[in-house]
Amino acid sequence: MGLINEISESIKTAMKAKNVQALESLRAIKSALLLAQTQKGASSDIAKEDEIKILQKLVKQRKESADIYISQNRKDLAEIEINQAKIIEEFLPEQLSSDEIEKIISDIIKEIDAEGMKDMGKVMGIASSTLSGKADGKTISNIVRTKLN
Repeated sequence: MGLINEISESIKTAMKAKNVQALESLRAIKSALLLAQTQKGASSDIAKEDEIKILQKLVKQRKESADIYISQNRKDLAEIEINQAKIIEEFLPEQLSSDEIEKIISDIIKEIDAEGMKDMGKVMGIASSTLSGKADGKTISNIVRTKLN
């Protein structure tokens, strides 16, 4: 069953449960997926990697909005964004812990004999593709930067 079908079923469940917040989050996911599906040159099916990227983007947007609301002392609105991010994250693959990410990045650095910041691009390219959907880019970047310094 594709992600759009899974989201549609979750929307029905949220409607029956009258869960407004879940409904908003699920509709945002479905809207983003349908938009990606109907873009010029796109095939009717979205690749799994693209679905993951779309979901990660939605989560990132919610977290950035929450940070802005917190900085403006609007905890009520920040809480809504954080809860929506959690709902969207349920459809992402299991996220790796920092220790697991560090181990994978260390292995990549050893494998390509990276030395210093000049090799950050190589390490980031491999790490991003290896950890796609399992960790966010900011975390990966921070760990790579720490390991290469």
